[in-house]
Amino acid sequence: MSETSPPSDSSRVLQLLKRYGWNSTSFQVLEPGFRYWFDAEGDACVAYVDTGGAWVAAGAPIAPAERLAEVASAFEAAAHAEGRRVCFFATEQRFASAVPVEVMSIGEQPMWDPRRWEETVRSSRSLREQLRRARARGVTVRRVSPEELRDSEHPTRRAVDRLLARWLASRRMAPMGFLVQMSPYAFAEERRAFVGELSGEVVCFLSAAPVFAREGWLLQHIIRDPRAPNGTAELMVDAAMRAAAEEGRHYVTLGLAPLSGEVAPWLRAARVWGTALFDFEGLRAFKAKLRPHAWDSIHLAWPARTGSLWPVYDALQAFARGSFFRFGLVTLLRRADLLVRLLAILLIPWTVLLALPISSDHFPSQCVQWAWVSFDVGLTGALFGLLHRWRSWLAGLLGGVIAVDACLTAWQAVAYNAPRANQLLDWVIIGVAVLAPATAACLLAWAWRHPPPAHS
Repeated sequence: MSETSPPSDSSRVLQLLKRYGWNSTSFQVLEPGFRYWFDAEGDACVAYVDTGGAWVAAGAPIAPAERLAEVASAFEAAAHAEGRRVCFFATEQRFASAVPVEVMSIGEQPMWDPRRWEETVRSSRSLREQLRRARARGVTVRRVSPEELRDSEHPTRRAVDRLLARWLASRRMAPMGFLVQMSPYAFAEERRAFVGELSGEVVCFLSAAPVFAREGWLLQHIIRDPRAPNGTAELMVDAAMRAAAEEGRHYVTLGLAPLSGEVAPWLRAARVWGTALFDFEGLRAFKAKLRPHAWDSIHLAWPARTGSLWPVYDALQAFARGSFFRFGLVTLLRRADLLVRLLAILLIPWTVLLALPISSDHFPSQCVQWAWVSFDVGLTGALFGLLHRWRSWLAGLLGGVIAVDACLTAWQAVAYNAPRANQLLDWVIIGVAVLAPATAACLLAWAWRHPPPAHS
């Protein structure tokens, strides 16, 4: 009989990983937040998160290659018994070839043989220049011991903590869960870690996770301070590659470049529209300039009898930590420019609506109507101007102007619109007209107090 284990049973999973951890993301399942389903024979498991509607597996089952189909089928049956759907996120071609599943490409990941890294550097003038630039500016890289990272009071650990805090504060999205959460100190003795230092200060951190069954590493975290000189991240990768070669490793990857490569048209559209939240093209370009020896397609996989929409929904929910609303709200509050963009976009249909003849009855006169329309046109233009180049003084000024707008709107509603309201729709319009500018003023005040990072 198979069993579902609580997250605490990670030592058992680690032993299986050392035997069968083939997926590039396999070591990440030891991080907090995962549950484990173990096969009845005890030599296989699946790490997953339970979204409430589905069990979303992190990669392929941790199992002997010849048992992948059997273990995946048993995992699906266990999920079905609990009323859950199943999907497997970030699987590679080996899984798709061994298991009867539907797959969708969600991006690609670069691969290197670290033993050929020196040849790669020699053949790339641009890469050599980046490395030279970082060294010339005084950046040095050193290997960090597990003891330095395990001890929360160690100066290196505290310096890395400060770097991570600065980096997380600059992110465009709310912190995500599942395979992208930040736990660089978990099982530190199994990892390889490096810091880049400038004048004694840690300006970059790299954590490499083992891919046991491929004698390789996943360069999982490359955290660079925005103040670090150009070429610092490349210098960290160079150090990791050379260390991997010295240890006789055969495989290194930087992990998934999401939505890159041969993906469906709607995913390509999502890549374009999602640029405000995540720099898909920039991430792919960084990995490409390191001259990978190959690119592997990464898939979202699911049982054939399940439609293609549910797996996408379930995977996104796993990354959003189970709540799209909370994730969206936190992301919105972290991005002042998104707040302003939202206001500017919503103002366009609102202004058009105000200008229509059917709206005339809601104003004391046509002059008042067109005064409001002109005001909103000017406000929309100013908001888009703020998006083009962020200026805190302009954000504060617009917040004050909208606050005055809210007061004038409320006065007109009380003095003119409320006495003439005779049906529910009238009251709905009054409510929207009063609450919209008041809410917008609060959002602008928030944006003024929390400006976007300079690089956004």
